[in-house]
Amino acid sequence: MKQTWMKQEAAEAAQIIHHQFEQNALLMRQLGARLRATPPKLVLTCARGSSDHAAGFAKYVIETRLETLVASHAPSTSSIFATPLRHLDGVLFLVISQSGKSPDILTSMRFARQAGAYVVAMVNDALSPAAQEADVFIPLHAGPERAVAATKSYIASLAAILHLVGEWAEDSQLLTALAKASEPVRAAFDADWTKFSETLLSARSLFVIGRGITFGIAHEMALKLKETSGLHAEAFSAAEVRHGPMAIVESGFPVLMIAPQDAAAGGYAALSEEFTARHAQVFSSGGPFPGAYELPTPKGLHPLILPLCQVTSFYACAEALARARGRNPDSPPWLKKVTETH
Repeated sequence: MKQTWMKQEAAEAAQIIHHQFEQNALLMRQLGARLRATPPKLVLTCARGSSDHAAGFAKYVIETRLETLVASHAPSTSSIFATPLRHLDGVLFLVISQSGKSPDILTSMRFARQAGAYVVAMVNDALSPAAQEADVFIPLHAGPERAVAATKSYIASLAAILHLVGEWAEDSQLLTALAKASEPVRAAFDADWTKFSETLLSARSLFVIGRGITFGIAHEMALKLKETSGLHAEAFSAAEVRHGPMAIVESGFPVLMIAPQDAAAGGYAALSEEFTARHAQVFSSGGPFPGAYELPTPKGLHPLILPLCQVTSFYACAEALARARGRNPDSPPWLKKVTETH
C-alpha cells in the first residue's frame, strides 16, 4: 500500500509547528498583551472531537499557568436548545476547530458574542465562517488535511495553545522551548512503538491513561484507535481508573499510560503496579514505571512540549496498526472529514 495521507500528514507536524510559531509571532504577542491588560474572568472553550481534546489540554495549561478558570461550553445548548448565553462580559470564548464550518460551533460563537464574550478562534481554514466571525482569528497553518482522522491539525492546535499561553503569561522558557519544538517532534515521529502496536493486533479493548495535561491527549489517542483500527479504546484519568473501570482489567488486557512530566505523574508508579498485579499488558510513555514496557519517549523536554511528542509518536504507531489490522486509516467506515453537527 502506498504511503497513507494519515502518515504523511502526521509527519508534517514538526514543520508546521515551526512555521506556525514564526507566522503567528506578532499576532500572539498582541493578543497576549491584550489579555494581560484586560484579564478574562473565565475562559470558555467551544470545540468538538479532536479539537475538544485540544481544549482539554488548554484547560490544564491555562489553569495551572495563568490561574484562570476554564470551562467547556456544550454547543448543543446553543444549536439544539437555542438557549441564549448571558453575562459573558469579561469572558474569553475560545473556539478550536479544524474546519471552522460546524453549524453548532458557529451558532455558539454568535450567542457568545451577543452575550459580550471576546471570541478567539483557532481554526485551520482561514476562509471558514468561524475564522471570519471571530474577534481574533488564530490560523493553525496546518494546510489541507485529507485523511479523515485529524493529526497535524490537532498537533497544530496544541502548539497554538502553548504559544498563546506563553505570550499571555510572558513565559520566556515556554516560548523558547516552543521555538525549538520542531526538532524533538520530528524525532518523535520516528520513535519505535512497534511493541505496543503488535500487542493490539488481536486486541478488542484497551485503556489509555492520562492526567492533567495528558488527559486530553489520552482522549485523542483513544478516539484515533476507534476511528482507524476499530478498537474499543477508553480514556481515563489516572486518578479515576482505580474505581469502577478497574473491574474489567484482567490477564492480557492492554493499558497505555501517557504520563506528564510534572506533579500529576506522582501516582503513575503505584497505578502501574496495580495493573501489572492483574496481569495487564502495560505500556508507558513518560516512565519508567514498575511492570510497564517503556515506549521510546524524549527526555529532558519542557513538560508542556512533551505531550506534542507523545501524540506524534502515537499517530505514527496508530497508522501502522490500522494497516496491519487490514484497515485504511485515511477513510474509516461511516466517517467523513467535516462533521456538520447541529
